Amino acid sequence: MRILLVGAAGTLGSAVREALVARGHTVIGVGRSGGDLVADVTRPEEVARLYAEAGPLDAVAVTAGEAVFRPLADLTADDFEATFRGKALSQLDLVRQGAAQLAPDGSFTLVSGILTEEPIRAGAAASAANGAVEAFVRAAAIELPPQRINAVSPTVVEESLPAYGPFFPGIEAAPAARVATAYVRSIEGAQTGRVYRVW
Repeated sequence: MRILLVGAAGTLGSAVREALVARGHTVIGVGRSGGDLVADVTRPEEVARLYAEAGPLDAVAVTAGEAVFRPLADLTADDFEATFRGKALSQLDLVRQGAAQLAPDGSFTLVSGILTEEPIRAGAAASAANGAVEAFVRAAAIELPPQRINAVSPTVVEESLPAYGPFFPGIEAAPAARVATAYVRSIEGAQTGRVYRVW
């Protein structure tokens, strides 16, 4: 398969890319500042350009999304907007624009996260955006067939604990390679409208 992987250079993205390449897939990595293709997927016009440059695709997978972490009392309207643009709307637009570019039996794999169901202090914006992604996956699965769509909801990955561990007190981490297996399941499997939780 030819797979477009958004966030391929990140901690999780690198593990997903390695897993997919090991299984014989061709992975086209996308990053904001580097990669096989460069695009800021929070901008719809760049998503359109990205698909034009990528050519025929069998799958699109997302492993990254930006969110603002700040106590609820300090969150601004701009913080919520930035979080929804960075984590939810960008992924929704990848599907909206990509459905016409993907193979008829192709698939989308989006990313949400443990904060959908296990909220933390200062994580309200991220929890809300994750929930939006999961609701969209269930709704889009009704209209996309024969194309498929799923989401992977990971816990914090072990490799990121030095940076993010303090935000997730008492929450068990998982190695990025374990999270990557959920992406393989989504891309190579037959299910749609699912959220694969790796906790």
